[in-house]
Amino acid sequence: MGEAPAFYADNLQNGFDIKTIKACETSISIQDKTYVIGSSDDAFEVRICDQTTGNWVIPTILGTKPKPGKGYSAAALNEDRIVMIKKGSSSDDCIWFLEVDTPYVKEQKQILGAEVVAWSKGVRGNAEVPIVISGPSGVGKGTLISKLMEEFPSMFGFSVSHTTRAPRGMEQDGVHYHFTQRAVMEKDIKDGKFLEFASVHGNLYGTSIEAVEVVSDSGKRCILDIDVQGARSVRASPLDAVFVFICPPSMDELEHRLRARATESEEQILKRLRNAKAEIEQGQSSGIFDHILYNDNLEECYQSLKKIIGLDGPVVATQKTAPLGINLPEEHSVSVMDSKIIIKGGTAELENASKNLIVLDVSSLKGGAPGRTRGLELHAVDSFSDGLTSDC
Repeated sequence: MGEAPAFYADNLQNGFDIKTIKACETSISIQDKTYVIGSSDDAFEVRICDQTTGNWVIPTILGTKPKPGKGYSAAALNEDRIVMIKKGSSSDDCIWFLEVDTPYVKEQKQILGAEVVAWSKGVRGNAEVPIVISGPSGVGKGTLISKLMEEFPSMFGFSVSHTTRAPRGMEQDGVHYHFTQRAVMEKDIKDGKFLEFASVHGNLYGTSIEAVEVVSDSGKRCILDIDVQGARSVRASPLDAVFVFICPPSMDELEHRLRARATESEEQILKRLRNAKAEIEQGQSSGIFDHILYNDNLEECYQSLKKIIGLDGPVVATQKTAPLGINLPEEHSVSVMDSKIIIKGGTAELENASKNLIVLDVSSLKGGAPGRTRGLELHAVDSFSDGLTSDC
């Protein structure tokens, strides 16, 4: 698709100290493909050159794109992604990954029948995996979740769902729902940005990966209260989670609980019972759920739920610190050695400092597009030798 832009790069073994001539473009070669990353005023664009044919391709770009900064450095990480470090960016916005051959990208290539790359924001540290809780109406899911929130008010949070319906009454965008246009949500669903979705009375409802990541970014553990079909979709997604299904002790007891609520008509109760029977059969036999709890005694069931999520012992009920950002010098060079990214400051001040190198350990990365890439570990060291031998 035309000639390659003018650029050149100084190769530092497996890393690059980028010097661009035109349009701030960077080239990274992985196997038989060269990926060209270019930034405009408001976005990063990617082109791919097949080295065997010389043909250029504009790939479909998935994930949340980083916003351009004052420049950037990039290097190949393994053979499935490129790490990009933005210069002069805020500490929580400077590390990004462009996935080129990860399982998610491979899957999207098959679905779309086209070349695909995907952006993922790098985050220092890890987050507790979300908890998916499912079960039929009347089984006591809401009561169990309320007990968790009451005992540990700062540990858990709920994701904000998306919907294509109009706001009602005092509903606020971003608080009660993320209100969006149908065409926008359908495209995001197609791009794999939603964990689960459903059509209800002609409107779409769903949980996005980004909505769950926002809860994790705040230092809380996300709880997803969804039905079996939603849980099935989440299980098939890239999200790592703990899946719990709550069963009633019997259908007779479930019917008794539904009638005791005295909030629904006979027709509605019978419909809920039919749906509950199907949900219980799926929940017990589908292989979706890691744990199945029987809520015949609320307190015993609650204690079992706490044990599953690691809260059965003494717990200090305080909110965990949100993931830390990474403060990098605006001028720096980057190289990759094994599972470590070596960042060397380019300013005289940093070069004369006692700790003039920053080492990012990427040996324990988790997650990835279309969500965050977590597990980055950072160390300031005196020399390359220290950086390569330190216990990260």
